[in-house]
Amino acid sequence: MKSLDGLIENLSRVMDRLAGLCIVLMMLLIVSNIILRAVFKQPLVGAVDYVNILIALTIGLSIAYCAVQDGHIAIGFIMDKMPAPAAAVIEIIINLIALVFWGFVTWYMIGFAQSMNANGLVASTSQIPLSPVVYVIALGLMAICLVLLSRLAQCIYEGYVLWVRAA
Repeated sequence: MKSLDGLIENLSRVMDRLAGLCIVLMMLLIVSNIILRAVFKQPLVGAVDYVNILIALTIGLSIAYCAVQDGHIAIGFIMDKMPAPAAAVIEIIINLIALVFWGFVTWYMIGFAQSMNANGLVASTSQIPLSPVVYVIALGLMAICLVLLSRLAQCIYEGYVLWVRAA
């Protein structure tokens, strides 16, 4: 189980680093566009499209690592005041709901990417196909599903241990 958790964490970390690279590329693109516009009166064609794509990739690729680090909103202050068995059950329910939600979002994004691919949807100015971007975002969403599945398994195990100790 620990090796699977480590694999999921490493995958999330790599995706987060790619998201960081997207931020750096976005910064370089914006600065280059400003310089080209101010000095040469020739802005980069499609700069807005590229920035929008990089923003979407940044969010999609970084969301799983944020979950690995417990960076999302939590109700820890309420959970700390509850008895351990009740907190374990609530934690299981929360992780299950989150897994189902993100699973549906991932499934929808894959279908959306397929639809975009079939219709040949491209960015307005740069004419870049958008379906690969949505597929990468879906990959990031699959990664958060893996993180949540791992957390759910861990919560179920910890809840079982608490239940056995109480019995």
